[in-house]
Amino acid sequence: MNTRTIIRQGSTLLLAALCAVAMVSCSEEIDTSNRYTFTDETVLSYLEKHEQYSQYVSLLYQVPVSDVSESSVAQLLSARGHYTCFAPTNDAIQLYLDTLFRKGIISEPSWEGFHSEATTDSIRRVIVYNSIIDGGDFQTYDIASFPKNSNDEFSIANMNDRKLSVVYGTVNTDSIYINDEAPVSLVNRDIETINGRVHEVSLVIAPSNDTMFDMVERWSQDATSGYMVMAKLLLACGLGDTLTAVRDEVWEHLYQTKAVADLPAHSSFGQVGSMPAHRKYGFTIFAETDATWARVLNKPATEITVADVMGYLEERISLFEETGITTDDNYTDRRNLLNLFVTYHVLPERISRDKLVVHYNEKGYDYANSLQYTIAISDFYTTMGEPRLIKVYESRESNGIYLNRFPILRNGRGDYSPEKLNKNDYHESGTFQRLRGNYYVDATQPEYNDNWGVEVLKPSDVNVTSESPVNGIVYPINRLLFCTQNTRIQMQNQRIRIDASTMFPEFMSNDLRGIKQYYTEGASNCRGIPSSYPYLADVDIKEGTNFYYLPGLNQGWCNMEADEFNVIGHYEFTMKLPPVPRAGHYELRFGVATGSYVRGMCQVYWGKDKQNLPAVGIPMDLRVGGKFRRLPPNIQQPSTVGWEEDTDDQETNDEIDKKMRNNGFMKAPESWTARLGTSETVRGYEYITRRILVSADMEPNTSYYIKFKSVLEDTKKEFFMDYIEYCAKEVYDNPEEAEDIW
Repeated sequence: MNTRTIIRQGSTLLLAALCAVAMVSCSEEIDTSNRYTFTDETVLSYLEKHEQYSQYVSLLYQVPVSDVSESSVAQLLSARGHYTCFAPTNDAIQLYLDTLFRKGIISEPSWEGFHSEATTDSIRRVIVYNSIIDGGDFQTYDIASFPKNSNDEFSIANMNDRKLSVVYGTVNTDSIYINDEAPVSLVNRDIETINGRVHEVSLVIAPSNDTMFDMVERWSQDATSGYMVMAKLLLACGLGDTLTAVRDEVWEHLYQTKAVADLPAHSSFGQVGSMPAHRKYGFTIFAETDATWARVLNKPATEITVADVMGYLEERISLFEETGITTDDNYTDRRNLLNLFVTYHVLPERISRDKLVVHYNEKGYDYANSLQYTIAISDFYTTMGEPRLIKVYESRESNGIYLNRFPILRNGRGDYSPEKLNKNDYHESGTFQRLRGNYYVDATQPEYNDNWGVEVLKPSDVNVTSESPVNGIVYPINRLLFCTQNTRIQMQNQRIRIDASTMFPEFMSNDLRGIKQYYTEGASNCRGIPSSYPYLADVDIKEGTNFYYLPGLNQGWCNMEADEFNVIGHYEFTMKLPPVPRAGHYELRFGVATGSYVRGMCQVYWGKDKQNLPAVGIPMDLRVGGKFRRLPPNIQQPSTVGWEEDTDDQETNDEIDKKMRNNGFMKAPESWTARLGTSETVRGYEYITRRILVSADMEPNTSYYIKFKSVLEDTKKEFFMDYIEYCAKEVYDNPEEAEDIW
């Protein structure tokens, strides 16, 4: 077990109690096969019948469900629902009061020691809100449905709107700790009631309310954190003010006062577009550990200065492809060498580990059992500072999540073509792309090159703090992360596919991306994005546009990652696109499914000037699939796209693909399945295609925008968007190795 956080707090009694629990956890043999079921009890009535929870029950009656509700949490836990309750014992609450006393927050270690009713009320809420996950109509967490890996988070936040994580014991694997601190009882766990589950914990769950800035500032002076050097670099680059942002209070007020209305029920989907409850800001930082810096700079981390790191980077300035780099001590300048290095480590969104790379319907993957990853899956995110792409990657062979990993995949081309009798399964071949241009090699690990990638580790892997700020998450890495010339070249030499929701930080920071969909009367996980308020900072939505985000994880949808943007009304909206990796000629592609008979038509506009975008080609008819143009009610007119089923002959298939490309279309990728549990991929479905929207020269560090505007009067016609692709000419028009089908 990990007791680092508790040790740093200097809580002697708390540590003693936790160690006592740990000794029991590591030595006591408990039969965990039989758990209690109280079919006639609610969560509340179960707690009330057990004396060890009496203080907790008292708090449940005193704490309201929210600031705008007069109902108590006790009433909530006695009502219909799906609640997961991490119930602290009386001893746990007393230990928490002892800690508050030692910190000087209260005058004595009891409820009589509080200086004001406001402080008392705040502490009551900390204890209660952090202990309960309200799963709405659907989700209760028994032990079997806890996150599978240590440090992973529950998919639903608690009543304090914080994600809880789990850590599993290494000696006794049945031991579980919530947020790396609170041990779950080996006996009183998985208590099933008619409206939820109860798991007893022997410490109060109380996540820190520190912001990312608070923690970074503290870590810059704390050698035990493991992030001292990186913290100094973040502060030197002037990111402090940025890292204080927690949430948009204007949106909070609008939502709480119901000043923003849900979108009406989607005309074909049938669910209202519920407004997001919050508009939180978030940050994800990939941070080299102090041990890494000590190894690279060959001096103790406590002695490493910002100037030391800057000097190291200046010696390697040829690694970077950017022009106009400054090397003075104005580190807050976006073109400063240190700023370029540091901001490449920071994403303007909070991404939990299970969503860094989303596994759902990739070919060969069993989503229901999640036993083993299969083909290579990547997501691409835009970093802070100068906008650059960072690739996040995971496959069966990688055995972990990596940044900027560029293996050679068995993709049916080149050395892995059918003519050479090699597999075409999109797994890693065991070799990596050749190094090109300038590159960084860690002198202490010469067998590594920067195409191997940088592994995203867990705090327990490298003995660094696992503290989680209220507005972010930090992942340790043990190799330096550069956006080198070679990194840009390798990204340009591959197809870059980005899910629509991945493009916008608000989907990650507000837990909108990848939510499960349930078709229950009166319930909706469909989300609406307002046109009256800039909820998505990089999307301008005109009035009259009903912008829906539709998730379908529980429905076997054949979309990439099972979600889509679906827009109806007399719509018009403009999106800021992710950057390209380096200068070159690119195709911008658009993933669409035309199986519905209610798709519409829109004019596409693209360019650099958001206020004056030129039109691109003729209007895009989203009713046209590979073989048919679909019109209501159920009319199928033949299309001239040229889609035909794949054959056993590669040359014939290539000719079909070429004919479709001449018409501005491509088949859907081979990468994911059309139906879960089958080998049928979306490439074999004629109504799922890719459109080539733009073919143009593009520059890095440049903002490009795309606008979609309906050209039909019928406001019930749908705009559909699944993903975009950037594909450089070096890939799609390569005379030696044609673009693969994946």
